[in-house]
Amino acid sequence: MTDKAGVTGSGRRGRGRPRGGRSDARERILAAAVDEFGEHGYDGATMRAIAGRAGVDPALLHHYFGTKADLLAATIDIPLRPDRVVPQIVAGPRAEVGARIVRFVLEQMEDPHTRKRAIALLRATIGNRLTTPVMAAFLQRELIERIAGALEVPDAKLRASLAGSQMAGMLVARYIVKLPALADAPVEELVDRIGPTVQRYLFD
Repeated sequence: MTDKAGVTGSGRRGRGRPRGGRSDARERILAAAVDEFGEHGYDGATMRAIAGRAGVDPALLHHYFGTKADLLAATIDIPLRPDRVVPQIVAGPRAEVGARIVRFVLEQMEDPHTRKRAIALLRATIGNRLTTPVMAAFLQRELIERIAGALEVPDAKLRASLAGSQMAGMLVARYIVKLPALADAPVEELVDRIGPTVQRYLFD
């Protein structure tokens, strides 16, 4: 008999390990995640509910994707992962945080593959009734709250949100609207000019 984790007879495998051979479990999980995130948003969707939709053991979600943030990233192909990088950025010298945030984002966007995916995601997110609230919740939880948690000031969430709005505006203006002078500016010049603004939002 086979249980939900794909265990058969005496050849037992670790919980959540996929069955040998071809399986559509990963694709079913992704399809279920699209529906669950679309209906309940990032905060409302749970790994257990997604597993239920897909008809798999919840452990399989962690095997294939890791965390809920990882699953959302796979679902909508997020090219930049603030949840992974922000803790390292804010842990460094405080006087350099603003510049490091700007430099990280721009250097990532210099990669053609990342830039193509990021622009597609930005276009899909802006004004889309399905993806806008999901991305907003993801950024709130995985970017804004992580930055705010490192600031240790009463208005930390507002400060982090202002910094996020600065970065979002820069990305739209440089890569989607393509304002000529901004689109042509070298990365380090933008770091020098925008970094202090982000720094001021966060700490001054």
